[in-house]
Amino acid sequence: MKPAILSAPFTDALLARFLKYVQIWTTSDSSRSDAGTVPSTERQADFAQLLAQELRTLGVSDVTVTAHSYVCARIPATPGMEDAPAVGFLAHLDTTEEVSGLNVRPNVLENYQGTPIRLADGAGLDPAQDAALARAAGDTIITSDGTTLLGADDKAGIAIIMSAAEELLKTAPDGKPALPHGTVEIVFSPDEETGHGMDHVPLGWFTARQCYTVDGGQAGEIEAECFNAWKSEITFSGKAKHTGTARPDMVNAVTMAADFISFLPRNEAPETTDSYQGFYAPMEITGHLESAAVTLFLRDFDTEGMKRRLQNVETFAQAIEKKFPGAKVSVTHTQQYLNMKEKIDQCPAITENLVQAVRQAGLEPVFKPIRGGTDGARLTEMGIPCPNIFTGGHNYHSRTEWAALSQMAYAVQTVLNLIRLQTGTVMSVSK
Repeated sequence: MKPAILSAPFTDALLARFLKYVQIWTTSDSSRSDAGTVPSTERQADFAQLLAQELRTLGVSDVTVTAHSYVCARIPATPGMEDAPAVGFLAHLDTTEEVSGLNVRPNVLENYQGTPIRLADGAGLDPAQDAALARAAGDTIITSDGTTLLGADDKAGIAIIMSAAEELLKTAPDGKPALPHGTVEIVFSPDEETGHGMDHVPLGWFTARQCYTVDGGQAGEIEAECFNAWKSEITFSGKAKHTGTARPDMVNAVTMAADFISFLPRNEAPETTDSYQGFYAPMEITGHLESAAVTLFLRDFDTEGMKRRLQNVETFAQAIEKKFPGAKVSVTHTQQYLNMKEKIDQCPAITENLVQAVRQAGLEPVFKPIRGGTDGARLTEMGIPCPNIFTGGHNYHSRTEWAALSQMAYAVQTVLNLIRLQTGTVMSVSK
């Protein structure tokens, strides 16, 4: 059965925006962002300018694009609402480099019938293997053609915020604002996928002391806790020699790196864990006989658990050094982001408002830990609590990524409800 929310007045514009955005190539480049270049790709800067112009066309006069391509837009409070607390919403411009985001060709299935969806190159979606898709019968489903990702992460978030902004700026027949509201602040950031999304955020620009990222998944989900995240870079220094006369002097750095990876607990890998379980994730291995390197991501919800993982990496590195006499192994640890739970728990009204907003939209809230991070996690570290709102996107970072239009529409309604809750009024619920 077709979800009633699809009849909301903003749904057609929401879909049109989303389809437009996903076809814009904004893949980021972690090697460039790690070297300090943000945005890491010029195409993100181009997208930032496009969004800034769209906001101006909607009627937002206070729009800035920073030197690092952060789109910062402020919608002022309507008359009489100037004292209402400001609220902010964030989404990110880039898509992951793990799967191609070039030449995305979106596929729209209206009134989805709950059957398997065939994509290119043998890829596909099977509701028998995907419970969320099985529940989406009657909805409008958007996928790529299977040769690329879709880009719902986080073009869905951007489309949701832009559609909410358009609704906010409408006027009633008497010329008064259709939706009275306090100050609303919007930020679209580059390089979230590379972990550098908040490196140059103009923190002093915010007047809002509470924000929400729109970068989640299934409709109704609220994410107010995430991993603690560290990156470990392990360098293996061996001794090169011609392979024909290698004995006994050669120390093969490639072999050292491979042995190191074999020490990682197999039952603590991303593909063997879920829920609140942490992991070790080898992300890259490079090198040759004389020198090799492994980039390792460490994730744990618990601070003590992360300390254990960091120490284990040191122990594994020392074991490799002892196993290969004459070799040297060095380890560099870098903190990427921290679990936002503790700081968000100190401001309970932020999540309480979000729970109300989701319920007013006609959904039952579900709290779910983020098995990853968002810009909101880092913004929370910086002093502005920022939980995460669902977008209706699924299977992120894959060729089988998909989004449900009704879930995106519920997110628009939730954002509008949050804004209205800041004024102490209640918005009508779309069932």
